[in-house]
Amino acid sequence: MANISIADLRQNYTLAGLSEANADRDPFQQFQVWLAEAVAAQLPEPNAMTLATIAPDSKPSARMVLLKDFDERGFTFYTNYDSAKGQQLIQTPWAALVFWWAQLERQVRIEGRVEKVSAQESDEYFASRPETSQLGAWVSNQSQVIASREVLEKRFAQLKEKYAGQAIPRPPHWGGFRVIPDSIEFWQGRPSRLHDRLRYRLLEDGSWLRERLAP
Repeated sequence: MANISIADLRQNYTLAGLSEANADRDPFQQFQVWLAEAVAAQLPEPNAMTLATIAPDSKPSARMVLLKDFDERGFTFYTNYDSAKGQQLIQTPWAALVFWWAQLERQVRIEGRVEKVSAQESDEYFASRPETSQLGAWVSNQSQVIASREVLEKRFAQLKEKYAGQAIPRPPHWGGFRVIPDSIEFWQGRPSRLHDRLRYRLLEDGSWLRERLAP
């Protein structure tokens, strides 16, 4: 095994800055700008984000998921409601999201409460997915122990035959969650670890307060 000095792994961030003058007053508009720049830069999976939830024993739990929609209501992703993360969000409807766009030296942190999206929204998104992904939502009892991969492959083949030539309905246990933010932070790496951090906090009147945080 190679001897790697993890403590010596470091990078000086020099690409850009983030000032109050060039940041939008609306955090959703600012997110739109940064996401568009991540897409334009052809970053791999620019909509990938870490989702952190709270388990029943109060321990944190995190994994990567894909953002599938966002607007002024919040940030939406889809999953199996019976999965570990699905059950955690139903039991404790609060979450944190983190986007990390390394090539742009940028990070976005989002925190807020969680709600299920409407059945209509879930139906519309499910219908837009490739057939193989639709079948996969039926095949996998997500987060459950299975005997082997063959269990999945056999079930997939059975369902593919069952729904051949038919529209595949959305499983009742599958749908979207929306994270409704009360805090959104934009982080831009800067030299000497003096990073730019602008946090937007939702106030009781529905407006957003923008604050600069120490790095």
